[in-house]
Amino acid sequence: MSELAPPISGFVAPGLEGVREAFEANFREMEELGAGFAVIHRGKLVASLIGGWADRAKSRPWEASTLVPVYSTTKGIAALIVASLIDQLPAGYETPVADVWPEFAANGKGAVTIGEVLSHQAGLPGFAEPVDPDLWLDPPACAAAIAELAPMWPPGTAHGYHPLTWGYIAGEIARRISGETLGTTLRRKLPDVDFRIGLPASEHERVADMLRPRALADLGELNDYRRAAFIHKWSSPNRAGAIWREIEIPSANGHGTAEAVASIYEAYATHGGQLVKPGPFDDLIRPRTHGPDLVLPLETSFGAGIMLNTHGYFGPNPAALGHCGWGGSMATADADKGLTCAYVMNRQSNVLVGDPRAVRLVEAVYAAL
Repeated sequence: MSELAPPISGFVAPGLEGVREAFEANFREMEELGAGFAVIHRGKLVASLIGGWADRAKSRPWEASTLVPVYSTTKGIAALIVASLIDQLPAGYETPVADVWPEFAANGKGAVTIGEVLSHQAGLPGFAEPVDPDLWLDPPACAAAIAELAPMWPPGTAHGYHPLTWGYIAGEIARRISGETLGTTLRRKLPDVDFRIGLPASEHERVADMLRPRALADLGELNDYRRAAFIHKWSSPNRAGAIWREIEIPSANGHGTAEAVASIYEAYATHGGQLVKPGPFDDLIRPRTHGPDLVLPLETSFGAGIMLNTHGYFGPNPAALGHCGWGGSMATADADKGLTCAYVMNRQSNVLVGDPRAVRLVEAVYAAL
């Protein structure tokens, strides 16, 4: 019996037929299970495609309302929320974290700035010593534990990706500034966008099943930083339960649709849009790090939470911005073209940055525009 063909629906504007062809090719050639892809060009939604299955059994078609966790693609959204609050501090991103969160000063971190910590320079990529993995499922307690850590390298002297800790730090900074959680601020500022950091139980039935990678990512030669960030038994929480969806992890557990992700990332293509004022936006995207990453086995460049286009995964424009998420999700923004793309999916690959499925789609967009 032949396998059931994946249902594919949605639209592309005239001239973008190649984008639909690329989307369909991912199912034929790259074992796509279920996915969504959206493109906004100069303020107009010009492509919105959905296809495949929302469950492993291939019995539930992916729908326009299907939600999926986008993992670290969440970071670019959380970074916008922090940027929308940062002008409440006279020194902005140059404010020491300890000025808003005094406990963070522990173990010599009193001078570490918000800009440094959001650009992965704080030396806190994970817990070097054992902790209960369930600590990650209690954000206030986890943030407090991170605040007590000693940096694994002198802050500001190097950078190394903080896959999970980044979100607890960003979330606590946002809470200390605004008095509410980062996810609450997101909902308040963007109430009509179908994206949540902290997903209520009432929405869980819309979430697609995730199919985990078949192989581990290639982290290169392991060091203590990579072990703390990714390898130890306590380096990540149990993501299988409802609690992981319901709590707020601004580095990792945002849930949404491709259209929703694109609509938020559009702020990066429109100088902050209605979300971030021009001054803070310039500070958000300003290059703060570039070079060998102590955690990821490649060179990386970051603003205050957003990735710069170091390797061309976000399109041919070196000035493009974006972020990738564990397993393949990716969102990109090109201010010069007024262009935003967002790809979400539920079959995860082991590619750390620039999943070929996402890159193929972005390349098809640029070929057409």
